[in-house]
Amino acid sequence: MGKAESGDGTLIAYRRTSGDGPPVVMVGGAFSTAEAEAPLAALLAPRFSVITYDRRGRGGSGDTAPYAVEREVEDIAALLDEAGGSASVYGVSSGAALALEAAAAGLPITQLAVYEPPYDAVADVTDGAAYTARLDELLARGRRDEAVELFLSAVGVQPDVVARMRRATMWRGMTALAHTLAYDNAVMGPGPVPTERLARITARVMVVDGGASPPPMRVAARAVAAALPRGRHRTLTGQVHEVAPHVLAPVLAEYFAAAA
Repeated sequence: MGKAESGDGTLIAYRRTSGDGPPVVMVGGAFSTAEAEAPLAALLAPRFSVITYDRRGRGGSGDTAPYAVEREVEDIAALLDEAGGSASVYGVSSGAALALEAAAAGLPITQLAVYEPPYDAVADVTDGAAYTARLDELLARGRRDEAVELFLSAVGVQPDVVARMRRATMWRGMTALAHTLAYDNAVMGPGPVPTERLARITARVMVVDGGASPPPMRVAARAVAAALPRGRHRTLTGQVHEVAPHVLAPVLAEYFAAAA
């Protein structure tokens, strides 16, 4: 993996899956690393030069304190420099919200595709504040397992499923990244879809959701698309929040290639 130096000096680990086509930077969601995004990157690589990376605090990337969303935007800026100065960007879940923040900040993103940014279109700010307070408390006390459980419960994972996940090999990797749940929470912000910030984005944006995803996810996706000056909305029939790479890849390839 290569290393890109972000604005505050933090080194961000990235992997380039090289193709002959234009660059695409992929921004992962909660618990995601460059390795987790590798299957989708491999499907896009025949037509694009794909950069996946470990968001700060994960994998091979640094984690300079204090955290701020602006530092993660600077991380994307460093990766765009590595890509040649500009690139298309794809973001998923909280990574979708981060990619939208980067575009709103004016980064040289030629076009953007996002999958289910998990804004709550009818957010209860009080509940959001309670979640933030509890998450921060658990992390400050080093109770990583409980922090992961809190997050999974907040996004609608049923208790019996969480219990099975705790017994699976994936759990150790999730708890190792538990501290970054606070980063994802900061990216999402305390309220509903940030329509004013989205209105600043000048790039064309495709907002995708899954036809079998929970209704709040789909409502939020449509609200994001409506708030964007050059937004369009697309639904992938039968897909859920954990979208299948082989279903998503041709949609992204067609979209990114159209203006390449």
